[in-house]
Amino acid sequence: MTRSLAVATLFLLAVFGNTLRTNAQQENPREPSAIDVYGGYNYVRFNVNANVSGVPPTQTFNANGGSGELGFNANTRIGIVGDLGGYYVSTPPRAGTFSYLLGPRVNLRRGLLTAFAQTLLGGLLATGGIGQSGAQNHFAMAVGGGIEFNVAEHVAIRPVQTDYFMTKFPDGLNNRQDNFRFGAGIVFRLGRG
Repeated sequence: MTRSLAVATLFLLAVFGNTLRTNAQQENPREPSAIDVYGGYNYVRFNVNANVSGVPPTQTFNANGGSGELGFNANTRIGIVGDLGGYYVSTPPRAGTFSYLLGPRVNLRRGLLTAFAQTLLGGLLATGGIGQSGAQNHFAMAVGGGIEFNVAEHVAIRPVQTDYFMTKFPDGLNNRQDNFRFGAGIVFRLGRG
């Protein structure tokens, strides 16, 4: 999966290489868009440590899915982001999750590259099977960042985004799960700030 993502990213950069050079000469790369719309693939590694009858004390689940973001850039450095994501565990216990997160983002813009760091707070709705029985909705938090490369005037590629993804489902221990989230996708930049 990681190899195919790297190949796809290199292919897109090669295809849009001429556009990158042209845009670097025509526009001010430090001027942000007013709104960013993102869509992409996500992988989540759920780590469950439980002290609940019938649940193994330590389990991990691989989930695949996607997320969408809507970001508003207040200026070149500061923005606010809303993130909605859906993830599915395809091996037993075959469970689905839905995350809804909101928070600030700090951007560092250098030429065609934008690096960002963010802290998003919200919740995660999970169907039965990921360390609990029945559907539950609890606190979630994602802290991390990523990079984006402008490939056209209103399009950027996000080859990598990584987050520490904490959830707070009751587990009979400390009611906290330390998870990992990886994402990659495409960003559409709308308007100018």
